[in-house]
Amino acid sequence: MKSTPLHTAFAFLFIFFALGWTVPANAIEMCPRSDRYTCVVDGDTLWLEGVNYRLEGYDTPEEYNNVCGGFAEIDLARAATRRLRDLLNHNNWELRSLGQADRYGRVLANIYINGEDVGDILVREGLARYWPDGEEFWCR
Repeated sequence: MKSTPLHTAFAFLFIFFALGWTVPANAIEMCPRSDRYTCVVDGDTLWLEGVNYRLEGYDTPEEYNNVCGGFAEIDLARAATRRLRDLLNHNNWELRSLGQADRYGRVLANIYINGEDVGDILVREGLARYWPDGEEFWCR
């Protein structure tokens, strides 16, 4: 099969996303409601250069759908979002794509800071739960 520029581009993107890349600390802002390009959506979702990523292996409460925990859930969701943003802005980190998307079309990935998964940091700090098996403690 003859390689075309499109095949070459897809091969490059696969290698780029599958292997991950290291990103220096910089000013990543909170996402606005629209026009998302590089920003933090919540404690487990972000946009980088126009690509929407869902961080795998952990879950944080949601600020906007208030599933079960009322204002305590909203406060925890905001704290988790701020903490993810702070971690990204004050550390060098590496994003590693899993090479697949979730049901919402977000690319599944992990972020590592000094070799530690950012999800482990947020769980340890009481801002997240492991997913899918962790208890939604903010629902108590």
